[in-house]
Amino acid sequence: MHLFSVFSLRNRALIALVTIVVGVFGGVSLTALKQELIPSLSLPQIFIVTSYPGASPAVVEKDVSTPIESAIQGVAGLDSTTSTSSAGASNVTASFDYGTNIVTAEQKIQLALDRISAQLPDSAETQVLSFSFSDLPVIQIAVSSDLDPHELSTKLEDSTVIALKKVDNVADVTLLGTRDQRIEITPNTTKLAERGLSVRAIRAALDNNGVLLPAGQVTENGETLIVQAGKRIESAGNLADLPIVGGFRATQIRDVASVRVVDDPIVGISRVNGKPSLTIAITKTPAGNTVAVSRDVRAILPNLESALGHNTKFSIVFDQAPFIEESIKSLATEGLLGLAFAVIVILLFLLSVRATLVTAISIPASVLITFIGMQASGYTLNIITLGALTIAIGRVVDDSIVVIENIKRHLSLGEEKVAAILAAVREVAGAITASTITTVAVFLPLALVGDITGELFRPFALTVTIALGASLFVALTIVPVLAYWFLGQIAPAATSAKSAPIDELDRPTRLQRGYLPIIRWTLKRPIVTILIAVLLLGGTFAAKDLMKTNFIGDSGQNTLTVSQTMPLGSSLDVRDVAAKKVEKALLGVDGVVTVQLSVGSAGSALRQAFAGTGSSTFSVTTDPNVNQVQLQARVRKVLKTIDHAGDISLAASSSGFASSNINVNITASDDADLRAATAEVLDRVSGLKVVAQATSNLSNSQPFISIEVNRARAAKHGLSELAIGSIITQAMNPSAVGSVVIDEKTLSIYIVNTKAPDTIKEIRAFVIPTATGALHLGDLASVTETNGPSSITTIKGERSATVAITPNSDDVGTASNVVSAAVARADLPAGADAEIAGVTAQQSDAFGQLAIALLVAILIVYVVMVATFKSLRQPLLLLISVPFAATGAIALQILSGVPLGVPSLIGALMLIGIVVTNAIVLVDLINQYRARGLAVAAAIVHGAARRLRPILMTALATIFALVPLGIGVTGKGGFISQPLAIIVIGGLVSSTVLTLVVLPTLYYLVEGAKERRQARALARAA
Repeated sequence: MHLFSVFSLRNRALIALVTIVVGVFGGVSLTALKQELIPSLSLPQIFIVTSYPGASPAVVEKDVSTPIESAIQGVAGLDSTTSTSSAGASNVTASFDYGTNIVTAEQKIQLALDRISAQLPDSAETQVLSFSFSDLPVIQIAVSSDLDPHELSTKLEDSTVIALKKVDNVADVTLLGTRDQRIEITPNTTKLAERGLSVRAIRAALDNNGVLLPAGQVTENGETLIVQAGKRIESAGNLADLPIVGGFRATQIRDVASVRVVDDPIVGISRVNGKPSLTIAITKTPAGNTVAVSRDVRAILPNLESALGHNTKFSIVFDQAPFIEESIKSLATEGLLGLAFAVIVILLFLLSVRATLVTAISIPASVLITFIGMQASGYTLNIITLGALTIAIGRVVDDSIVVIENIKRHLSLGEEKVAAILAAVREVAGAITASTITTVAVFLPLALVGDITGELFRPFALTVTIALGASLFVALTIVPVLAYWFLGQIAPAATSAKSAPIDELDRPTRLQRGYLPIIRWTLKRPIVTILIAVLLLGGTFAAKDLMKTNFIGDSGQNTLTVSQTMPLGSSLDVRDVAAKKVEKALLGVDGVVTVQLSVGSAGSALRQAFAGTGSSTFSVTTDPNVNQVQLQARVRKVLKTIDHAGDISLAASSSGFASSNINVNITASDDADLRAATAEVLDRVSGLKVVAQATSNLSNSQPFISIEVNRARAAKHGLSELAIGSIITQAMNPSAVGSVVIDEKTLSIYIVNTKAPDTIKEIRAFVIPTATGALHLGDLASVTETNGPSSITTIKGERSATVAITPNSDDVGTASNVVSAAVARADLPAGADAEIAGVTAQQSDAFGQLAIALLVAILIVYVVMVATFKSLRQPLLLLISVPFAATGAIALQILSGVPLGVPSLIGALMLIGIVVTNAIVLVDLINQYRARGLAVAAAIVHGAARRLRPILMTALATIFALVPLGIGVTGKGGFISQPLAIIVIGGLVSSTVLTLVVLPTLYYLVEGAKERRQARALARAA
């Protein structure tokens, strides 16, 4: 590898030009990188949402959910299915293995549904939806105005929405909270009867008019004309004028029915800070930059607001960009502070501004090359990749430190400049190359890690890999050239080429004078040294249970979600009154800025797939400068004081991609056992000290009206059970009988049944036409009020319920253990089962996979070192430094109080490569001294003393570069980088000390054994 330096010194102008080009292209790449919160992720899930108006949960399960679940079981890559059947709706979630092509899976599921379309009810409407984080709105805007809601909605759709869609990289603009209109035809049964007509005649008139038909073509006078028959209906008046065929005399629809354009029934309420509003939700394209889209949208809002007039006001209730910008700014600040600290450390060791400058230049050069690599790889600038860069800042300088320190040492011996530089690089090129390859190789096992952990941290691994590769390139090419230009030549008189070589230890530095007594003491007492180190290591591992653990920490994002569930059967008005209590309470909490309320239907099938329609949702935006954890505690405390407002639960934003809830999935063979088991588990966990709140998704029984047809009696009158059910359904759930385009809007047409029953008494009295004459429904069936489940959930076809538990601290591991123990003690009915899921399962799975990755990483490191040292024994000695890294890592983790999570284990993976680097540099030089003829002990003392300064420099530069991240100077965006930095800092402190003390001792015990045997043999022979 030293040949790179030979080429560089011979082509110094070219290297200077390459450095400038790297700076220019790196800067361009940095400005071109998209800014996001996290890497682009797609959940490997597909949601099948079906509406089935008027059907009870049991009917929905039987007619829709079960057939759909069965139909998709054969789709390749399917991991599991979960279905929820509620009144009038079915949600089936199909979960796939990570890495599955979700577009292909969606197509296969659609094909499977097409095959069973004939089996599903005619009135059932099914949608297939997939989800990625890019589907979440980038920005949401609440609109209030003095305009009439319909007029405001029309103006927004005709101007504002169109203007927003023209913004670069905006994928879609959705207007939520609007009320559509429909055309209602209300027949007058008396007038129909007088004219010998029925409602079917009105249906026939609608079907047979207003249709455009292609009638052919005519050629006349050399011109071919298309013939079109029919005329579109363009207004409600046109509809009312349609003639009805049949009857006693000529009749139009207006003669026997009223025709009106009316608002659709209110099924949802939307408010912002207590005021009715419409909401504009803006999503970006997958290639779009979240921050850029937000800025562009904000820039045009004032003009759009002015254009609408009438005191129209746009209020931004949610925006991803500020949190992303703040997180990136904070990480960049901490990274620059770390860079400054690293440079100061180098300056203190080298005591040379010029040498420090050469080394410092390698950091921005390596980072700029990394930006080029990130853009080429299609990665974005987010808290994961930027965290990788900030973590790598301390490491990318290591290679340059080793090179420049050795160059400076050779120049101090009076060697000619070019020869000194080449000799210095040649001595360390193999060691720094092996150490860099080792550090990079430890990330290869991340390919084995699946689920969200692997998806999130592969960009981290690639970013660090590019940075380290760039640092090696810079150290072997740019640094030698800069050293040639910047470092001065020592006068030839300072040394004599003819003089005998001087032993460096004859004139030790101040640093070496402090270290040499230690290394000589340990070599004289190797067994004692090893015992002390082992005891220290054992004591540290004994204290590991004092560490807190979690999955991925809270991002500190300034958004919360509050859900409110009212008793089943509550009307929209009752839910609205209850929601106002929560609104008032939330707005009274200091630090809450915006409360957006959605009651009932949100107009979004995707939201229904996640949250259903049975709860009211409050999206809360808070002051970003307030401590979010303390604010959540205040909000939770206030919510507990609200009486007579249903069940209220709080969910924080967590890390934006992982829930912090511990879930207990309960399955049973029947509804009674499921309810008993769920109640038992909920009772066991609700009173635990580690639990902030516990809720169950198992709904209470919902009252409904049961119509049981007497099949024998119905058959006597020429009817079947299905026929009677169809008559009742048609009467009580009118469906659209057509549509018409008025003012460029498509309106559905409904025929209203004025005699539809509204009470149980009216249902019993409902007239059923039969072959033997009209009869009341009560004569053919029993009509009673009974109870049944409001929703039915199944996992892989088995009925289930979920108890969601929110821990009251960031120590998810302890909370999981306590909850697991409580669930294990639960007295469940026979056939019922409870399984821990949620964040506990995610954490356990991620920890298990990363533990395997750590072991594989150690094996890879060993293979790389065997190739480097061409020995099986010496690499084993180097690996001894790895477990000693755990000593400081665990100790600092306990002292800091930061939980051990997935980022910490990624840090441990990185630490393996870093700590072995120092060991490689040390052992490589000891081997060089032995090759020159020194005895093992002397080679160890000389090698350790000479490598003391670069090892301390690289370790301290890395440690101090990570200190701003570890202590969280800015307090923003560090939920990934802070635990990672703490692991690396703690591990480096202990491994560096033990590498300089324990590793030489082990080397002496193993490698010096043969020499000592030979010495004893010679002594006996003498």
